[in-house]
Amino acid sequence: MTAVAIDVRDLRKRFGDHTVIDGIDLTVARGEVFALLGPNGAGKTTTINILTTLTRADSGSVHVAGFDVRTHPVAVQQRISLTGQSAAVDDALTATENVVMFARLSGLTPRAAKRRSAELIERFGLTEAASRLVRTYSGGMRRRLDLALSFVVTPEVLYLDEPTTGLDTRSRRDLWQIIRSLADAGTTVFLTTQYLEEADQLADRIAVLHDGRIAALGTATELKARVGGDTVEVHDEAGELLRRIPTDGTLSDLRRALDQLDEQGAKGTVTLHRPTLDDVFLALTESDRSRADRLVGAASAKESA
Repeated sequence: MTAVAIDVRDLRKRFGDHTVIDGIDLTVARGEVFALLGPNGAGKTTTINILTTLTRADSGSVHVAGFDVRTHPVAVQQRISLTGQSAAVDDALTATENVVMFARLSGLTPRAAKRRSAELIERFGLTEAASRLVRTYSGGMRRRLDLALSFVVTPEVLYLDEPTTGLDTRSRRDLWQIIRSLADAGTTVFLTTQYLEEADQLADRIAVLHDGRIAALGTATELKARVGGDTVEVHDEAGELLRRIPTDGTLSDLRRALDQLDEQGAKGTVTLHRPTLDDVFLALTESDRSRADRLVGAASAKESA
C-alpha cells in the first residue's frame, strides 16, 4: 500500500458555464483524517464524487491508493468506500440482514457473510439491536450501521460526506470515536462536514474550499494562527463588542491587558477569546463586501469605546 492515499493535482470541473472546481491540489497520507470544509455550493460533494469515480473531472489528475481514477476506476473502487449524506440501509431489514446482504453482494460466501456481519455489528456497538428492524433505529444507530456496511470489505480509503448531519451531540461524539479508531487502524478518512467543531476535534489536517479553490490548508492550530492570537474583549450588556486587546496568552500579558482596560476606564464584561475554526472559516469564505462591513463595524466599536 502506498504511503500517499490520495494525490490530487490541478483538478478542474465545470457544469455548463459554472466552474465548480478551479484547480485543486492536495495530498492525503495513509491513515490520516482529512477534512474538507466549505460553504454550501463550494464544491465539496463534487470533489468527493470525482475522487470516488462517480464524476469525471474535466482536467487534472487524481490518484487514490496508487491508482488513477480515470484510467483504473475499478481498481480504485475496490479499495475505497463511500458513506453519503443519507444512510444507505434497508428499513425493512434488521441490522444483521443488512450487513449479510451487503457481504453477499461483495462476494462473500454465506458462512463468511454471517461471520463478517457478527464482527461488524459488535464493532459498531449494535449487538443488542442486531435483530431489530432498522426502521426502529435512532439517527445515530442508523449512521453506525451505515458505517458498518462500508467496512464489509475493509477499505484503504473511506469517504464520509457530512457523516454526522442531523445527529444529536452524543451520537455525533460517539461517531467521532469510531472514525478515529478506524484511522488509527490504518484506514484513510476523507470527510466533508458542516460542523467546524467536528473538523477541529477529528481531523489531522483541514482544507477550506472557497470558490472552487483551496483557500487554506493545514492543521487546526495552523489555520487558527492565521487569524491572530488570543484577545481580551470587552462587551456591553447587549453583548456588543466594545474593545479588543491582543495578548500572547501568558498570565503577565493578560494582566497588562486588564491594567490597560482599567486605565482607560472600560466598562462591561471581560472575556478571553481564542481563535476558532469559525473565525478561520468566516475570514476565508466571506465576501469582500461582508469583510468590509465587518471591519467597519469593528472599527466603529473600537472608536466608541
